[in-house]
Amino acid sequence: MKVICSSDESLFRPEVVRWRERMSMMTPIGDVVVVLPCSMKKPYSNSQSHQKFRRATKGYQELIVTSPFGICPREMENTFPIQSYDVAVSGDWNEEEIRLAGELLRDYVGDKAVIANVDGGYEEVCREYLDNCTYVCVDGRPTSPESIFNLREELKKYPKTKHKDRVLNELKSIAKYQFGLEAEKIITDDVVTKGRYHRNIYSKGKQLALLNRDIGLYTLNLEGARRLAELGIHIVEIDFDLKTNSLFAPGIVNADLTILPKDEVAVVRNDEIVAVGKAVLTGKEMMESRNGIGVKIRHRKKN
Repeated sequence: MKVICSSDESLFRPEVVRWRERMSMMTPIGDVVVVLPCSMKKPYSNSQSHQKFRRATKGYQELIVTSPFGICPREMENTFPIQSYDVAVSGDWNEEEIRLAGELLRDYVGDKAVIANVDGGYEEVCREYLDNCTYVCVDGRPTSPESIFNLREELKKYPKTKHKDRVLNELKSIAKYQFGLEAEKIITDDVVTKGRYHRNIYSKGKQLALLNRDIGLYTLNLEGARRLAELGIHIVEIDFDLKTNSLFAPGIVNADLTILPKDEVAVVRNDEIVAVGKAVLTGKEMMESRNGIGVKIRHRKKN
């Protein structure tokens, strides 16, 4: 589904605001952050410009600056809605765009070194909000051979991060974005991934979730839901024996008020996971409604 961002009001669309709020939870890995411009094609890695960037930046933390979403760490580029928004890339930024992106950029990089291969409004953001930054773009052309050469030369000063560390960082970042800051704990250091496109996430031989690469979000299995429930996140409580794949609102005793429609939820009875599914109503609506489906169940615990 395309997210159309064609006016200044797009800065305040609910999904855009939520994205920026969740980006404040993200942290970079490694010793240096490479700042890059966005592209018309989404996800960014599908564009010719980012394919050039990625050949030079493999093994380093990349961060894309974009409006109206502000920033996008490379590992989050397949996540909805950043993977499907549609906006004209003019390079001209107004003061509010610069401020919103700049504050996120500054807080994200912290005290790490920054190499910026940007021009136009992207460069304005960096120069206004970053103190420790090296600029490598030549003649306003980030994809030129000269700019890419400068980028490679600067990156030689810093060690690359290990592939395993980058994978773990991606999996934890997606968990934080989808469920909240504490949710990175559901991705333990022993996890392994299987799959050439969609990725099955396993820990100690049990599947936690499927990472759907089309939307960049998790679909939980019972074990993943159990870990989520242990953290007290996205819980729906019932007090009866669940025997169907539709959990109706009148049967819900309690629900996490942060739950939104289409969120993954853990269904609990007597502090034990009995099912996992997708919310149809908000947590508040589950508590207040006298009819209708609250959760569509995907997996139920076998008795």
